Amino acid sequence: MKTTGLKQRVSTRLAFLAAGMAMSSWAPLVPYAQTRTGVEAAQLGLLLLCLGIGSLLAMPVTGVLAARFGCRRVVLWSGLACCAVFPFLAIAPSAPLLGLTLFLFGAAIGTLDVSMNVQAVIVEKDYGSALMSGFHGMFSVGGIAGAGGMSLMLWLGMDIVSASVAMTIVVAGVLLVAGPHLLREAPAAERDAPFLVVPRGAVVLIGVLCMFVFLAEGAVLDWSAVMLTDGGMRGAQGGLGYAAFAVAMTIGRLNGDKIVQRWGGRRILLLGGVAAAAGFLIVVLAPSAWLALPGFALIGCGASNIVPVLFSAAGNQQDMPAGLAVSAISTIGYAGILAGPGLIGFVAHAVGLQWAFAALAAGMLLVATQARRTA
Repeated sequence: MKTTGLKQRVSTRLAFLAAGMAMSSWAPLVPYAQTRTGVEAAQLGLLLLCLGIGSLLAMPVTGVLAARFGCRRVVLWSGLACCAVFPFLAIAPSAPLLGLTLFLFGAAIGTLDVSMNVQAVIVEKDYGSALMSGFHGMFSVGGIAGAGGMSLMLWLGMDIVSASVAMTIVVAGVLLVAGPHLLREAPAAERDAPFLVVPRGAVVLIGVLCMFVFLAEGAVLDWSAVMLTDGGMRGAQGGLGYAAFAVAMTIGRLNGDKIVQRWGGRRILLLGGVAAAAGFLIVVLAPSAWLALPGFALIGCGASNIVPVLFSAAGNQQDMPAGLAVSAISTIGYAGILAGPGLIGFVAHAVGLQWAFAALAAGMLLVATQARRTA
């Protein structure tokens, strides 16, 4: 018997939309933060590492919190925490304060990410057909609205504080609309889950593959604006790289449920990994910043349905309860975000940002080689 319906599916999509807006709105602010704090590429990488640390520390327990208190409470409280912290990313005057703000923002984003994916797994299993790409597609819609909206406001001359406050109000409004129909209780089988559990079985492999994809996505979020401005774009235009990535990802994900049902998850992982790798190589080899934009779009197209397929696999595996599996996979996956910004920053400082992006192409090819074992 189905326990969820249209209202729950719509509320899940709105939660993903709000999370995408909150996360991507940070991308256009990165060059401004670097200028304001006066840090170099390697130091900026360490600061961005704080966001990953915050997420990584929050994720392992979020699955249990969602099981015990319900997705609704965890999604709303973590989402509103994102809204409370975000404006301070635009005003943090020093590297230590920016690092602390990024840590808190990362913890809130990490909690929101896991709890909304737990809800998505429950709703998809109850519905009995592919929904995960559509849910993640709304995250990409949020990515367009966040990065594109912030870039537009800055391009029109709005100061970064006012733009940040405006985006915060929009995100909070979306969350409040979603709230009434988010799931108040987890499935009975998961309510007494242990507080922490060691990942096992297929969960480990799925988590590692997510790690490579999240590393690639995080690199576009954190470094695309820097790469484009280094290539000649103005600061207010730096968010266009992430916007191109997000538009392509949105198109892929909004059509993803039908594609997954038709082609199967195995082909999605294989072809998507190859396409994303090709996109990174285009970005690296492009002779101008404007010509790099199609590369960012191809990365988004290739990666669009990889993570949804992997999260659906997490919900269907039998080695761990679904909620704990999502929490574990998110934690392993976001290790890419934890290590990625710092690693990319050091590589950029040593040999250039282009070589760091070339290494990401190799990582996406590795994801493609594991298609047969995962889906």
